[in-house]
Amino acid sequence: MIGDMQKWSPNVASIIEHAKQFHPETEVISRMVSGDIHRTNYDEVCIRSRKLASALVKDGYKEGDVIATLALNTYRHLEMYYGISGMGAVTHTLNFRLHPEQAVYIINHAEDKIIFVEAPFVPILEALKDQLNTVEKYIILCDQSEMPDTQLKNAISYESYIEDGDENYEWPQLKDDAACALCYTSGTTGNPKGVLYSHKSNILHAQASLTAMLIKPSDSILMVVPLFHVLAWGIPYYGPMFGLKLVMPGMQMEGEPLFDLIDREDVSLAFGVPTIWMGLLAYCRENNKILSSVKNTIIGGSALSLSTLQEFDEVHDVNVIHAWGMTEMSPLGTTNVPTLEMESMSKEEKYAIQLKQGKPIYGVELKVVDDAGNDLPHDGESQGHLLVRGPWILQKYFKAENDAVDKDGWFDTGDISVLDQDGYMTIKDRAKDVIKSGGEWISSIDLENAAFGHPEVAEACVVGIPHPKWDERPMLFIVTNTGEEIDKQSILDFLASKVAKWWLPDEIIFLKELPHGATGKLQKFELRDEYTNYYMENKNA
Repeated sequence: MIGDMQKWSPNVASIIEHAKQFHPETEVISRMVSGDIHRTNYDEVCIRSRKLASALVKDGYKEGDVIATLALNTYRHLEMYYGISGMGAVTHTLNFRLHPEQAVYIINHAEDKIIFVEAPFVPILEALKDQLNTVEKYIILCDQSEMPDTQLKNAISYESYIEDGDENYEWPQLKDDAACALCYTSGTTGNPKGVLYSHKSNILHAQASLTAMLIKPSDSILMVVPLFHVLAWGIPYYGPMFGLKLVMPGMQMEGEPLFDLIDREDVSLAFGVPTIWMGLLAYCRENNKILSSVKNTIIGGSALSLSTLQEFDEVHDVNVIHAWGMTEMSPLGTTNVPTLEMESMSKEEKYAIQLKQGKPIYGVELKVVDDAGNDLPHDGESQGHLLVRGPWILQKYFKAENDAVDKDGWFDTGDISVLDQDGYMTIKDRAKDVIKSGGEWISSIDLENAAFGHPEVAEACVVGIPHPKWDERPMLFIVTNTGEEIDKQSILDFLASKVAKWWLPDEIIFLKELPHGATGKLQKFELRDEYTNYYMENKNA
């Protein structure tokens, strides 16, 4: 028997239309490349999105064409999310930090036909233009008066391009499961892989996300997570869906300009990765500033450290919500919101729970299995491979011949995790990063977070290095607050009370900076490759 409800053909443009109708005056704030603050609202964003969609149609672009953005967090990028996808094309977000070879591969693999590009990034594309096989046009995100001299073919300013667009453009009805947006993984081995999201999956993900975090209609959201990174965790969709004020920092992600924007716009909810918050907290610490308006921050992208959690809570009275997901998951999989039980706990007990990645949001199924695929118990100790499935989790990678899931639809995340009896999931390590020493596992994440608690440590990275006796042993890489080396024994003494003795690193290496990838994640493979023979050649290490 089939239900008697109406058929639904989703188009994400319905979100910005909803915002225009019911939240027209809600502000969208952007810090532009110039540093100036630009103010608009959902009414204007919707109208300009229609004009962009109309201009693309007039220009001959059609449903299924892939159109790229090389852009920052600003109102124009938000308009592109709706204008491109809403007319049936696919919004492909590019990361300006990509290595040139990866950028060329991704653009050609996606078969991008247009690239919308911020003026500061024009030189990046000029250096690559002769290798880009499918790009027909470049649209520079500026006014006509700001157009740079450029060698890019058919270049035109964004404002000129949409000027004659139809502000009464009517969005098309799209096919069920029509493609909406395309993001590529930041893969550390091999070529990046594309994840092609649908209108339906993005809308479902946005609706579920609103139920999974402490979001109120009155919130002013600081969107530090980039629009080019996993669709900014869905904020461009559920922000307008819920009528939330959006505050976007453009290029200025340092502590001082972020604090200024938070203070100026009365930000109550902030989204970002730990490295960004480390810079913000350091600025506040050094200048006696307090994040007085912020009530909650959602932190994802990499593991949260206890010291960051404590500083947000004890200095700024900001509640930290740990979240976890990945490109293949749209990305949200778990969140860790406060519970009634946590209200009566000690700070230490509460922090222990908050450091976990949290419980799955509705729509996401999780399980942990051993190497043979057998389900492991939810006892908080049994470590295994984390598998996921759900309506906004990929079936296969873009242009791949085979599915990326098993016969029952489970996707292997590549994470080593545990599940406890209360349903909390904790990432212990990436499968490729977990350290196997003498038949036992050492979590590089736990060891890093322990080291990060040392008062003189700014960043820490732990890598498993081949060892002649123990298979692998941990090596700790440290960036200090001053950039100078400190006494290694002081770090070992500090760690001795935090981790098991056999977890202590066999060597500590001081670096001026750690290798980070295009999305800010540590590139451990670079350190592993460079130091892979260290313990083998230094038998006494």
